[in-house]
Amino acid sequence: MVFFYYLYRCIVVNVVWVANAGGLALTGTTSLIARHHGEAFEAKVLRILNAFAVDVMSIPSADDLFWYVAQNVVGRLNFVDCVIYEANSDQTELIQVAAMGEKNPFGRSIINPLRIPFGEGITGRVAQQRRAIIVDDLMEDQDYIADTQPARSEICVPMVFRNRVVGVIDSEHPNPGAFGDTEMEVLVTIAAMTSAKLELLEEADRSNQRYQDLVKSHAQLTEETNNRRALESRLFEARKLESIGRLAGGIAHDFNNLLTVISGNLELLQAEVSEQDSKECLAAAQAASNCAAHLVQSMLSFSQKSFLNAEDTDLSALVQDACQWSRHILSSDIQFNLKAANETWPVIVDANAAKTALLNLLLNAQDAMPNGGNLQISTANARVSIQDIQSRGLDLIPGRYVCLRVQDSGKGIPKDRLEQVFDPFYTTKGDGIGAGLGLSTVLGFMKQSGGTVTVDSVADQGTTFRLYFPASISPLAVVS
Repeated sequence: MVFFYYLYRCIVVNVVWVANAGGLALTGTTSLIARHHGEAFEAKVLRILNAFAVDVMSIPSADDLFWYVAQNVVGRLNFVDCVIYEANSDQTELIQVAAMGEKNPFGRSIINPLRIPFGEGITGRVAQQRRAIIVDDLMEDQDYIADTQPARSEICVPMVFRNRVVGVIDSEHPNPGAFGDTEMEVLVTIAAMTSAKLELLEEADRSNQRYQDLVKSHAQLTEETNNRRALESRLFEARKLESIGRLAGGIAHDFNNLLTVISGNLELLQAEVSEQDSKECLAAAQAASNCAAHLVQSMLSFSQKSFLNAEDTDLSALVQDACQWSRHILSSDIQFNLKAANETWPVIVDANAAKTALLNLLLNAQDAMPNGGNLQISTANARVSIQDIQSRGLDLIPGRYVCLRVQDSGKGIPKDRLEQVFDPFYTTKGDGIGAGLGLSTVLGFMKQSGGTVTVDSVADQGTTFRLYFPASISPLAVVS
């Protein structure tokens, strides 16, 4: 009901405006049609316009509307042809969008649609002046642009809404004087109804665009919120590890000094004591002291305060050498597959610390495959871009790196525990088995070396660690 009322008001306003602008004195569609064509034609017009008013609500687009008006409205009201033009947004040009009769030989396809500038020809003049017009004899009109089959009379009505021309409905006839006030009032009514529907379609498009903009803005806000939360989480994790690292480093330095005294005195006592039982006790104490010293070294590595003797190193050669002697440590049930690239860039790294980090990863992989499995180790050059850093969350600066990949086929790490694997003292091996510092020392060593380590894992399929070593900027590295 709201739509019909809105449509009715639009029709009344447009009929009065167009008719008055055209100099017509209309007294009402019913009486005029009845006077010229009789009650049968009047009834036909009312049925067609009523059907149009009902169908127009379900017409989904301007293109469908134009073709409906040309073929199902004007085409059924004894007009021999009809051409509908749509005005461009700049109000400078009319573009043919629909046709009926001999000017529509291709159904709903228009080949090379006509384009008429405002003010040019009869149709362009109607658009520019916004006045409906009837030309009784085109041969006497200097603005007439003849077709291949010249017509003799023409009626042209603008479609106007809110002081804006949205298009023009045009019809020609091979006989002079074919159009009168009846045809004018019928086309004015059709133009008003069409204009009202066009405005509704435009408003629907604007509403849909506002909705799409809102959806897009919401998606952007959600993405920004998620990114912010991820950054906050990473910042919290970094601060937590930094705090633990400072604490561990301070304790390790002080404890190392105490161990030096304890170990030195144990060595002196071993030289003085002759009883076998006493020597065994001192040897056990010395072994415990050595284990404590190793633990202190791991804590220093995690806190990134251990001394590193970094130098240009061929990482592929280092990995090959480390894997050669580590085969004797690993279980024979593990299938070892090494793919070291031949021409990797030199890296600046402490070779012994790098071997220790690799050994930690190999032992972890062995623990993840108690019944044996496949262990793949490879090296490759890698260029890390800003896009890589953003998409993969790499804690690196853009540049050249050599990537060491260690992949096992073990039980994998649950997704909810991936964030914890680098935490100090975190272990899944049970009480009394390992100190839980292996992976944390690897992370600390890689950070201190200017690189990083990442982990990917799928439950029951395996885990992959990637160590990124910064490439050397020496002349040798550049040439390679």
